[in-house]
Amino acid sequence: MVPKGPFRGSPRRLPERCEGLGRGGAGMEGSGDASRAVADWRLAVWTLCSVLLPVLITAWCSFQRSRRQLLIRDIFRKSKHDWHYTDLFGQPSYCCVCAQHILRGAFCSCCGLRVSERCLKKADQRFLCKEIMMRGTAGAPSSMPHHWIRGNVPLCSCCVVCKQQCGTQPKLCDYRCVWCQYTVHDECMVDYLRTEDCTFGEFKDLIIPPYYLSAINQMRKEKRTSYEKVVPYGRKHWMPVMVLANTRSGNNMGETLLGEFKMLLNPVQVFDLSKIGPAKALQLCTWLPCNTVRVLVCGGDGTVGWVLDAIDEMKIKGQERYIPQVAILPLGTGNDLSNTLGWGAGYAGEAPVEQILRNVMEADGIKLDRWKVQVTNKGYYNLRKPKVFTMNNYFSVGPDALMALNFHAHREKTPSLFSSRIINKAVYFFYGTKDCLVQECKDLNKKVELELDGERIELPNLEGIIVLNIGYWGGGCRLWEGMGDEPYPLARHDDGLLEVVGVHGSFHCAQIQVKLANPVRLGQAHTVRLILKSSKMPMQVDGEPWAQGPCTVTITHKTHALMLYHSGEQTDDDDASSLSEGTEDPSLQKGCRQTLPVHLWAM
Repeated sequence: MVPKGPFRGSPRRLPERCEGLGRGGAGMEGSGDASRAVADWRLAVWTLCSVLLPVLITAWCSFQRSRRQLLIRDIFRKSKHDWHYTDLFGQPSYCCVCAQHILRGAFCSCCGLRVSERCLKKADQRFLCKEIMMRGTAGAPSSMPHHWIRGNVPLCSCCVVCKQQCGTQPKLCDYRCVWCQYTVHDECMVDYLRTEDCTFGEFKDLIIPPYYLSAINQMRKEKRTSYEKVVPYGRKHWMPVMVLANTRSGNNMGETLLGEFKMLLNPVQVFDLSKIGPAKALQLCTWLPCNTVRVLVCGGDGTVGWVLDAIDEMKIKGQERYIPQVAILPLGTGNDLSNTLGWGAGYAGEAPVEQILRNVMEADGIKLDRWKVQVTNKGYYNLRKPKVFTMNNYFSVGPDALMALNFHAHREKTPSLFSSRIINKAVYFFYGTKDCLVQECKDLNKKVELELDGERIELPNLEGIIVLNIGYWGGGCRLWEGMGDEPYPLARHDDGLLEVVGVHGSFHCAQIQVKLANPVRLGQAHTVRLILKSSKMPMQVDGEPWAQGPCTVTITHKTHALMLYHSGEQTDDDDASSLSEGTEDPSLQKGCRQTLPVHLWAM
């Protein structure tokens, strides 16, 4: 039913209104979608910026850092200074250019300059480093002036003028001579000190002056070799020292020691054996007077053997008169040769390098026997040449050689783990404990024959045989003397005799090291011959191990090495074993071969 009156036209107008309302709702919905889209885009842009901005900043910083490092490396490479970079100086330091306090920067290990990164280029151009050889001088000078460097003087140093402490003010102050190490206050520095001849200080008898090398260089050009006439003025007891350091030995202290020795000596006297071999380094001896040079080897027993082999090569070249005497700064793991010669069982920075140089000056010259170890494989069709080694410390077959072989194999796989002397000894302990349970070297007496000076020795039940040239073995144990409760003479390293002992196993070795047991003393001889009849056994010469099949091992005297003996503090083993020096039994005196009776084999 259709309504009448004013409502008659309403049905036709309602759709128009609904259409209008529909169009308005659609417009509102479209504007809402657009605003949401804009908000989404804004969120995406801000999210992208929040992610990309740190990445871009990090990339820019990395680029700038790498660019700065390239520039620093380029300066280091072209500079005459021996620059090194550090993130933190070990003492309060001030830049030598801008005089500002710095926490990190570059330092020269030769002259001691310290600068910030931004002043590095200026310092490299402004300051001269130590001259290893004087250039551009007329004639042959016999002296040189002080080389003063301002600031960063050593702690507790005193002024040579007023005798008061230097470097006490918190700023760049006071002067230090890079050669004689004298320090002077700013207010005490006078004109005569700037032009005064340098005396080279406490270690003048060890330093090779730059003017000496200039004179020798001129003489070599003129083909003159009378170097004794060019001994530096005022040096009655001149004994120039060379420092050969192995930066890879033991606890990795070689890099630090190189810098400290360069500060005190002429940098030409200090060599890094990881960059230059000892044979080439020792050619400096030919520039120096005969029989005057002393060499300080910083490293383990292996490094010392490497240097001694290079000295033997000098003898072959006819350079016997330039042969140096060798001192040792023990940085290795065992250091038995160093311990035998009085230089200690290990160095960990407990003594300053100045004291080390004093010990080198005061040391006495002695001789060290060196032995030829020849290993000839068995077999009718063996065409290979016999292996030849040079022995300074000891040769062994058995459990200690097995421990060295396992240690060597482990270190070859992961060398980064073996950077500490404590870790190295812990690994040795692990393999020694393992061998106590496995006993891989048992019944050695059934597998080998032993001859001392041509006389065959009847062996008891053993797992190892050790042939000794020096008194110490196994990282500080006096093996030949044992507990020191029996009158056996001390093992010597210069009498042309070898001491031969046996061990019952790894546990027996441990007992000997803590003085709870004695070794099985087999005798002394000038020549030792060992025949491995069957199977494969571990062997070692001075810590260099290998697995060896049936063979004949012959040990004979090769030569003598000139060493330096430091008569410092004695160890407990030295005190205990010194009781046997007063024995009156002539059969036990060194110099004659000893073969011990069977009833003394018992522990």
